[in-house]
Amino acid sequence: MGLILSLLGAGGSILTMPILVYLFFIPVVEATSYSLLIVGLTALFGSIEYFRRRSIDIKTAISFGAPSIIGVLIARKYLLPSVPDQFNFGILITKDFIIMIIFSTLMIVASVLMLKKNESFHNQKYTREKKNYLIIVLEGFIIGGVTGFVGAGGGFIIIPALVLLAGLEMKIAVGTSLIIIAFKSIIGFSSDYINGFETDWVFILYVMLATALGVIIGNYFSKKLTSNQLRNFFGLMVLIIGLYIVIEQIFSL
Repeated sequence: MGLILSLLGAGGSILTMPILVYLFFIPVVEATSYSLLIVGLTALFGSIEYFRRRSIDIKTAISFGAPSIIGVLIARKYLLPSVPDQFNFGILITKDFIIMIIFSTLMIVASVLMLKKNESFHNQKYTREKKNYLIIVLEGFIIGGVTGFVGAGGGFIIIPALVLLAGLEMKIAVGTSLIIIAFKSIIGFSSDYINGFETDWVFILYVMLATALGVIIGNYFSKKLTSNQLRNFFGLMVLIIGLYIVIEQIFSL
């Protein structure tokens, strides 16, 4: 988790949710809270190296991050609790199924965007005049709400948004996404904790020790890979995991 999150600025939450649900057998709704904390802390640790390299666009991080935090808080406080635990449409559909399907759908859409051979995306540079801050703010709010609902850090959506809407070069987008993910995820978890979420802090400690090692390794390899290599690897990884989750969830009905 740490290696992929620090290397790509995304993907930690993509692995965190499946690991928590399928390996540790944590209920999906509870796993969304743990995922926010784990990904938030990992992203915060991973962003240190990008700060050192000055590979973070602070103004864009604030423009995108502040509304995304609001979106996360609304989703965790009001949207997620309002969804019934079960729907009966002839087939029993659970809240867990809805969360995982939305989660995997977002992954597949993001992967297609990243893998698409689009020269304007590939060659996108950091230029102030290409930025539309109104759209960036709106996008941040929507992504914050959606990722808050599914417990994802959202880097797999944030990075395409930062490149396509904010005009950031890929490696700048990676660093900027890390700081956005860190603050919105930690604040999202804090909302759950304040509202009574019981946290196994020993479990969190073990996970964070392992992910910290991954972050260190990821920061090392990020210096040796090109933006194009990062984009292609990221897109392919997201697509494979997204398709797996969809198939697994359908067969579990």
